[in-house]
Amino acid sequence: MNRIILTLVIALALSQTSRAQSYEYVQQGEFGVTFGAAHYFGDLNTRASLKRPKPALGLFYRKQFGNYIGLRLAGRFAQLGFSDTYSKNEYQQLRNLSFNTNIWELALQGDFNFFKFVPGDPNYAFTPYITLGVGVFSYDPYAYLNGEKNFLRPLGTEGQNIGYLGRKPYGTTSFCIPFGVGLKYNISPKFNLSFEVSHRFTGTDYIDDVSTTYAGVDKFANDPIAAQLQDRSYETQPNNVLGVEGRQRGFAKQKDQYIIAEVGISFNLSSYRCPTP
Repeated sequence: MNRIILTLVIALALSQTSRAQSYEYVQQGEFGVTFGAAHYFGDLNTRASLKRPKPALGLFYRKQFGNYIGLRLAGRFAQLGFSDTYSKNEYQQLRNLSFNTNIWELALQGDFNFFKFVPGDPNYAFTPYITLGVGVFSYDPYAYLNGEKNFLRPLGTEGQNIGYLGRKPYGTTSFCIPFGVGLKYNISPKFNLSFEVSHRFTGTDYIDDVSTTYAGVDKFANDPIAAQLQDRSYETQPNNVLGVEGRQRGFAKQKDQYIIAEVGISFNLSSYRCPTP
């Protein structure tokens, strides 16, 4: 009797093993978090300097369509900032402008794996990938004057508040186009590790509050804070300020940009299915 029971147990175990092996692992998607650094490029950082990276954090969900293509919804927070004092350009050093801003971004990105990626399979545990998408982000640049934080948009530092030359206040949001490359590695059947660098082309030239020409200090007679922040060359050369009406303050023909480099860890959502013949 004992032999019969043992035989039945072994047969049942083998049948369950065979049944499990007949199913194929399918990665449905991933939930993940990211952390890294962000950097700005624009009118204050014209030479793509990487001197002042700032923190970036994110959350994402990726829906997987097979082993190569995924669609990702990602939300990110990042800080950006720069100062003319970091530049080697003499004009920028005299201009002496600076800014900081918080970025809140929501983006939809398509991801393409170069290699077949199957979590839990050591033969397909690594892949480089590219990503391309579209998103929106908010920004609100500010600067410090005598130790006090001042938001720049409400001041209209290029004459927007008085309609100088038809200029209007810029918005608090804009679109961005993330484009980048990354590496992904499966560290266990449930978890992946990734590294990604993606550049953002944007639809605004005012992330740094600098775009076109000076309006002239006389346009800010009723707002001494705006008068001091629209032209800070008086701090570097009090007897020969730059901010005369019509003189170049920024470069309006090129939009501001930013980049995010981030490390991510994600949790796999998976299922099993019968393999195709």
